[in-house]
Amino acid sequence: MPPKDAKADDIVIVERRQSVRIIVSVPGYYSLADHRNPRGERHLYACRAVNVSPQAIALAAPVSGRLGERALATIDHLGKLKGSITRVLNGGFVMNIVASDEERWDLAAKIEWLEQYKNCDVSDQRGDRRLIPENPHSLVVFADGSTESCFVLDLSASGAAISAQTIPDIATVLAVGNIVARVVRHFQGGFAVQFIEPQSPEDIAASETLKPLLGRAADFAAASP
Repeated sequence: MPPKDAKADDIVIVERRQSVRIIVSVPGYYSLADHRNPRGERHLYACRAVNVSPQAIALAAPVSGRLGERALATIDHLGKLKGSITRVLNGGFVMNIVASDEERWDLAAKIEWLEQYKNCDVSDQRGDRRLIPENPHSLVVFADGSTESCFVLDLSASGAAISAQTIPDIATVLAVGNIVARVVRHFQGGFAVQFIEPQSPEDIAASETLKPLLGRAADFAAASP
């Protein structure tokens, strides 16, 4: 919240912070009030923030929820955000941000900082260079032939980070699109797979291997929170 004795130059900064909206690609995870596991706990999903302002945020996500559903999101560099779904997108959603004036001021400051360091990612446990697919929505195919839509957070020559409704056991063999892989790790809101055969990340992103349910990045870039 701006100080009461703010000068004219400070007012310009305040107005800037109230209106700032940026397009990013920042990882995080979220939960929805009406999506719970058998124990009644909220199911966690991994996601990417792709458009954010102090009032709302657009998430590329594996499960979109419904209009009005309450949502909680934790986004790298921005922290915990709460609100309700105001718009359902193809492969994600927009949620408003419920916050006090002081919390919104702090969030606006974080967004301004993030604007200078866009598309930054936390390190993971894979040594190969990671690539964020332009179209992250694909399909997981299980050994019994059943399928489930999924969200590809990032991928490398050796594996990928996935978020989906189901979290397979470690060592489960499955396919992501047309690529056979094995589950090697669980993380907050998703799981990591190792490809049985090394892949070229650029070829994966440009080929048919991840295309069964691909969304369009433009849908999110155009989604003004």
